[in-house]
Amino acid sequence: MRILVCEDQDAIRHMIETLVQASGHEVVGVALGAQAVERARAEAFDLVLLDLMLPGALDGFAVIERLRADDATRALPILVISAMDDPDSRARAKELGATDFYGKPFRPLELLNHLG
Repeated sequence: MRILVCEDQDAIRHMIETLVQASGHEVVGVALGAQAVERARAEAFDLVLLDLMLPGALDGFAVIERLRADDATRALPILVISAMDDPDSRARAKELGATDFYGKPFRPLELLNHLG
């Protein structure tokens, strides 16, 4: 599987990349929402792992909106991994089109089981 990871905190992004690569998947990591949208539109991915709290013009909610509005990425599964683990944030992410939601700190084995 080819997975796009969008996480602004370097240590967390590298940990997720290492975890996912070790399970046999190809990973591309970016730090900004705009980079995630650009890469997802330009390249083929099987899944996006997305943080909600991102610096810059596009936070995670905006990334979900942009990906769902584009025919090329409309069906791309988006797994949110975020510390914004309150009911309103979860509901908003789901309403915008997130496939699933993991609160931080998340359980690595649970994530790997989801990836298959």
